[in-house]
Amino acid sequence: QVQLVESGGGLVQPGGSLRLSCVTSGSIFSTQAMAWYRQAPGKQRELVAGISSGGRTEYPDSVKGRFTISRDNAKNTVYLQMNSLKPDDTAVYYCNGRYLLSTWGQGTQVTVSS
Repeated sequence: QVQLVESGGGLVQPGGSLRLSCVTSGSIFSTQAMAWYRQAPGKQRELVAGISSGGRTEYPDSVKGRFTISRDNAKNTVYLQMNSLKPDDTAVYYCNGRYLLSTWGQGTQVTVSS
């Protein structure tokens, strides 16, 4: 069973930046496409960034140009650099497989507020 541990969230002012990290315990991490998702109160969980095993990335229009996903296969870690944060980015952020999902971790709270 793959375990996912997210960290790096916090309170930030609009326009600020945060870098999220997700450490996985799975031995097949390097062969899997990974992704970051978020869930705001009262809303469905949504994809915010994906990265293939080879490093190809995808983003929805809502975060394109502001968020950057990356991975370090040697450390079984995926990152999400978030810049120019907006109040609408406030949510709990989770990582998981892009296509093959494991049990969700606890997520990390990101709050964008002045």
